[in-house]
Amino acid sequence: MPLHNFEKLQGRIDQFTIDSQAISNNVLGDPSQRDVLVYLPPGYDEEPTKYPVMVDIAGFTGSGHGHVGWKAFGESVPQRVERLIACGDMGKTIVVFPDCFTSMGGNQYINSSALGNWADFLIHEMLPEVDRRYRTLVGPAHRGLFGKSSGGYGAMYHGMAYADHWGAVACHSGDMFFDLVYRSDFPDTLMHLAGYESIDAFMKMLNKSKKISGDAMHTLMILAMAATYDPDPSQPYGVRLPVDLNTCELDLTAWKRWLKSDPVEMIERADVQANLSKLKGIYIDCGSRDQYALVFGARKLQSRLEDLGIKHFFEEFPDNHSSVDYRMDVSLPYLYQSLMGD
Repeated sequence: MPLHNFEKLQGRIDQFTIDSQAISNNVLGDPSQRDVLVYLPPGYDEEPTKYPVMVDIAGFTGSGHGHVGWKAFGESVPQRVERLIACGDMGKTIVVFPDCFTSMGGNQYINSSALGNWADFLIHEMLPEVDRRYRTLVGPAHRGLFGKSSGGYGAMYHGMAYADHWGAVACHSGDMFFDLVYRSDFPDTLMHLAGYESIDAFMKMLNKSKKISGDAMHTLMILAMAATYDPDPSQPYGVRLPVDLNTCELDLTAWKRWLKSDPVEMIERADVQANLSKLKGIYIDCGSRDQYALVFGARKLQSRLEDLGIKHFFEEFPDNHSSVDYRMDVSLPYLYQSLMGD
């Protein structure tokens, strides 16, 4: 089994709250006041040094709060960072952990008229506040964004759409190739929802439940994706599915709206190619046995980046989607070197 990290932090965790206008548009009734946790490295309080910034965005059902917490037979992200610093794999950095959880289980870190404008929250509200409060190396060249799964998707999307705000991104097992990853989930989603009068009834059941089954959680995830990629604020929870609820036939017009946010489709846009070319670092990895078939999208994106001559790092590793935090031992030093390089 992996060794447990018993080391106590030499740095410290700070915390502040943002009263966000960006996510106040959400139809879920979720709070717009959000905590942001910040890891400050050893010596921060004694030294005048300025530091690069790395932002950790959590996967679906995750939060920044969870990434700084104790972990059995493992380590928190701040513990991992300090170990990597101590062994010389990377230098000191500030790491930011925003709480971006929603009552639908999470979000994809893009703007949604249903779940909230989470991209605006990150780049227009959180980043300026981090620069104001802490001794950062100000400017996009010294900012990195990383995450796994939904967080990995968010990192890649931001690299494609918001390169003026980031210097490097790292995508671990990120959602992409929607035709493969999401389309096959719609029949099971409809079958699960058939036990309820409506999506609203399903959500109300979840809110009253003492625990959520695996099938219910997967259905919730697909509903959250619908509220992200093709939201309809006039519908309960902002959800409209891109299929006929009776026959499961795909609504091609609605599906095209989903595909506009798919990294393997976005890469064909000239503005996206220009944005990615601006970045100082692009990191992509995925397990060869990823149970959500995300490895195929990673391969597809990597191949296209290769064709376009866009510099990046790609690695496929022999594992699945679960418990792969150890991959940060590769991505975090890569990000640091990218942000601190010329």
